[in-house]
Amino acid sequence: MKLITALAIVISAIVYPTAAAADDYDPDTALAISQAAVGTKIGNYGFVDRLNRNVSLHDFAGKPLVISMIFTSCHHVCPMTTKHLDQATRAAREVLGEDSFEIVTIGFDTAHDSPNAMNAFAREQRIDANGWRFLSGTQETIEALSADLGFIYFPTPRGFDHINQVTIIDRDSVVYNQVYGVNFELPWLVEPLKQLVFNRPESAGHMVASLVDRVRLFCTVFNPASGRYEIDNSLFIQIAIGFIIVISVSVFLWKGYRPTRDT
Repeated sequence: MKLITALAIVISAIVYPTAAAADDYDPDTALAISQAAVGTKIGNYGFVDRLNRNVSLHDFAGKPLVISMIFTSCHHVCPMTTKHLDQATRAAREVLGEDSFEIVTIGFDTAHDSPNAMNAFAREQRIDANGWRFLSGTQETIEALSADLGFIYFPTPRGFDHINQVTIIDRDSVVYNQVYGVNFELPWLVEPLKQLVFNRPESAGHMVASLVDRVRLFCTVFNPASGRYEIDNSLFIQIAIGFIIVISVSVFLWKGYRPTRDT
């Protein structure tokens, strides 16, 4: 897995070549910094969305959050990454639920990534999904958030070199997982989201709700043939059969060993 993620980062750096890449951007260092961020609680930073509304990151607490960092003047990698993220999150919501997680795309080029620029970028990529916000922030805010996320970027003569990562944040605003590459495999995003969505705190201590979540966790599986996540009904059937067998054996043993009255 480490080899795959490292290769994804190397490829993303090559796809967007710059003159300063060889001097400033080191994929191994970027990967190490990114991975070290897992477990970090992100700050409650303030942003402005593409409709000029104020947004704080902790507004999203209580649900898993997917964060993607882009710059709007990028004409190749960032649009590709955003379009692929759109496809992946649509597939994830089909099985996890429309409101199961939130998504934010944040422009890190503060000199150019204004709310209007972020709005234009979203329109160009045809992103109209509910629960997906495009945000602009100050240089200080972007630097602080980037440190929390382990997101590495360098200005270059042709734009920026940066690690291509999507960060998954848990309900408590803690970095839970990193997903790398422009066209990442669907399970890389869905599996960690599935773990967060189907381990709801409100289900703890409630037998039925907890059981439903556990069943959904194990029965929501990736089908390589279709390239989609599906509900595996065979697992439901196996669970039902197992439950019937347990009940039947219990009844049989109870009848066989219960005390009988003397006549």
